[in-house]
Amino acid sequence: APTASASQRTGGGARGAGPHAVAEPGKPIEIHVQGRPNPPRRATSDFRIGRAALTAAPHASAADLLRTAPGVHVAHPEGEAVAQRIFLRGFDADHGQDIELRVGPIPLNQRSHVHGQGYADLNVVIPEVVRSLRVVEGVYDPQQGDFAVAGSAYFDLGVEERGLLLKGTLGSFGARRLLAIWAPEAQSEDTFGAAAVRATDGFGDGTRGALSGAAVGQYRMVLPDEFSLLLHVAAHGSRANLAGVLRRDDIAAGRVGFYDTYRDPSARAQSAASTRLQVGLLAERADDDGSQKSAWLWAMTSGYRSRMNFTGYTQRSRVRPAWAGRGDLIEQSNEDAALGGGLAYRTPRIPLASWLTGQVAVGAEAQTDGIDQAQNLLQPPQNETWDRRVDASIRLTGIGVHADALLELSRWARLRGGARADVLVFDVDDRLGNFIPAFQKETHIEGFRRTAAGVALGPRATLEVDPLPELRLSAAYGHGYRSPQARQLEEGENAPFATVRSYEVGATLRPVSGLSATAAAYETRLSYDLAFDAAEGGLARIGPTTRRGLVVYLQAAPSPALTAGVSATFAHATLDAPPPPTPENPTPPYVEGQQLPFVPPVVVRADLSVKRPLVTIAGRPIVGRLGYGATYLSPRPLPYAQAAAPLLVMDASLSLRRSLRAGGDPAQEGPWIEVGVEAQNLLDAEHADTEYSFVSNWQTTPLPSALPARHISAGPPLTLLGNVTLSL
Repeated sequence: APTASASQRTGGGARGAGPHAVAEPGKPIEIHVQGRPNPPRRATSDFRIGRAALTAAPHASAADLLRTAPGVHVAHPEGEAVAQRIFLRGFDADHGQDIELRVGPIPLNQRSHVHGQGYADLNVVIPEVVRSLRVVEGVYDPQQGDFAVAGSAYFDLGVEERGLLLKGTLGSFGARRLLAIWAPEAQSEDTFGAAAVRATDGFGDGTRGALSGAAVGQYRMVLPDEFSLLLHVAAHGSRANLAGVLRRDDIAAGRVGFYDTYRDPSARAQSAASTRLQVGLLAERADDDGSQKSAWLWAMTSGYRSRMNFTGYTQRSRVRPAWAGRGDLIEQSNEDAALGGGLAYRTPRIPLASWLTGQVAVGAEAQTDGIDQAQNLLQPPQNETWDRRVDASIRLTGIGVHADALLELSRWARLRGGARADVLVFDVDDRLGNFIPAFQKETHIEGFRRTAAGVALGPRATLEVDPLPELRLSAAYGHGYRSPQARQLEEGENAPFATVRSYEVGATLRPVSGLSATAAAYETRLSYDLAFDAAEGGLARIGPTTRRGLVVYLQAAPSPALTAGVSATFAHATLDAPPPPTPENPTPPYVEGQQLPFVPPVVVRADLSVKRPLVTIAGRPIVGRLGYGATYLSPRPLPYAQAAAPLLVMDASLSLRRSLRAGGDPAQEGPWIEVGVEAQNLLDAEHADTEYSFVSNWQTTPLPSALPARHISAGPPLTLLGNVTLSL
């Protein structure tokens, strides 16, 4: 259904009318009711997750909220100042390369980021102000743009409970967090301000300390002609020390502890820092006839700098080949300033016959980026540069248009179809291009300036049939894309977008209110995939891939006191053709038909929340709430015929809440206080947040092996957090 926006007249008082009530003496009060956008579902795997499900289990960050969607797993192998790593339905989306992420109309993915294509840091979102989450698994909606390969996730921000909220948290490993949310009583849910500051010493041997802060503010106002305007401002900054990776054989031999860091100076010099500021304006109007108009404008600036060492001592300087063995501490920096906006229009529903209605939607959006990035090798402790790998400036502009049409047959069948086209223009100043090796005579000045452009075009279609009021069947097809890394392009090249073709059939059954069961089978074909390259600390091409699988999702919310959800996703992800050998990598770790590395074949997720009054004191009940969440990952294939161990992690929370109001109507809670405790990794399972397989030399043995070895980035042990929340 489109956004609800209507004017209502009432002769009652102004109480509860909200910010859009206009009273004149002797006249009725006019109330403007502004609803929220609810885009039509595009497939069985188009999941809408409300606040009740999002808060069922404890979640430390906005990225962790994605775990409530079927088939999604989120890891944090590179600390709190680097974007999360996301797995979705057979894809290792890394930091965002295969999943489109947005807050309202603002894209979070960053094109041509030095740390990974599509890099998207969700730390700019405070989890307590996420009102709902839409996750589209697959690419079936013409509005899905760049990086919508595995799917898209859209964060809707809003605060339902009005007033002032203060929350303090203390816990294991010196964790401290302060949160403040102000949601004015007389305003809509879209209007609020929130700020959070967090610090931790980190688990292990003291090398995971972090400090971060975030702020988000929104204001909804009414414009003439039934339009409304939403102003959005958000900022985030963080810095963290990193523990890096450990070899499994070193852990097994007792040379290093599971939660420790190598004592090598290059290992202990790892760190990361990131910042982001974004501002957005959204003007929209929706009418009762189904029509909708919207326009938006946004701006963003971000900074990123990391120092990471995955391989120990294996690198040799390109600039001075005699320099080697100084430590593979890779420094990456990325500065991005972007400006974008768009327009969208949906027509009223058009009666084509007594049994057939139609509707058309069109839209366009544009984005331009100015990027400066670098990559070097550093030697601690003074972080002296001993090799230069990247020094580039990129100017990138993208323009996208989409069209969508609906044919509805007597409300029991719907056909939606459309297409999307995107044009991207690249201007690259690669200051280290045309590199001159030390053994070669200088015949030119280093540098390679080039331009390139490309277009991506693809159809999307969805057919829905409701044979019974409780049953919906659907089939969907979509053709999407991922833009290339700008530095990989040649002069005048037709930019090679990674193209994806996605197919799905599924069914949703809702036998009674509050209960639903969903099942979907899917296939996704990608023209070329990317995988983690430890030597460069980034992503490298590995060839075309195919994924086939099944998703099952059960939800139950029989009452406001109970919310439960269980999902299982099965994925068979294979490499169709391996990358050819190169002089730099004569034996690539991939063969035709092998299972894709890092992708878990099975992902199971369970969430549960139970809330009920426990005891009444002074006429006011104390309400207890229990939350539980569990994630299981099956063994994951790794490069060089290795496999990662299975993973089972459980989280739980318990809280007690009581109203501070004395006497009066018990149904009116008023100000309240809540005391709670959270347990992350409840069973204290020793697990790897992420596992890898590659060649490294950390100089822990007299004769280092030149064979690939398993490496881990340790996940946190049992973490206990106590919190007190005051709502006024």
